[in-house]
Amino acid sequence: MSEQHVKGRCQCGAVTFEADVDLDKTLTCNCSRCQRLGSVLTFVMRDKLDVKSGLDKLTEYTFNKHVIKHQFCKVCGIEPFAWATRPDSKPGAAVNVNCLDGVDPRVLKSHHYDGKSI
Repeated sequence: MSEQHVKGRCQCGAVTFEADVDLDKTLTCNCSRCQRLGSVLTFVMRDKLDVKSGLDKLTEYTFNKHVIKHQFCKVCGIEPFAWATRPDSKPGAAVNVNCLDGVDPRVLKSHHYDGKSI
């Protein structure tokens, strides 16, 4: 797979978005947060994520070093994406693959990141 255009949403549909993602480059993490959520993530440049509706329905959560700004739907509580600064200092986003329409994240060959040890 290479980059593809996908649509996504939170559970209730209050927040919708489109993104250009590479599903060959997904990640799971065992940090205190991702482990509990079962997150499967893919990372994109911020301009590759277009929030179509629901910006006013989002609330933000940060933890640990407070560099990732997790975005949650105020209605259903699902995190469709998070804002972050990439290692190259450019604006990025972590997209929750579980929120993408028509994608089964359980069949992807995700790389595991050991966030628990950081």
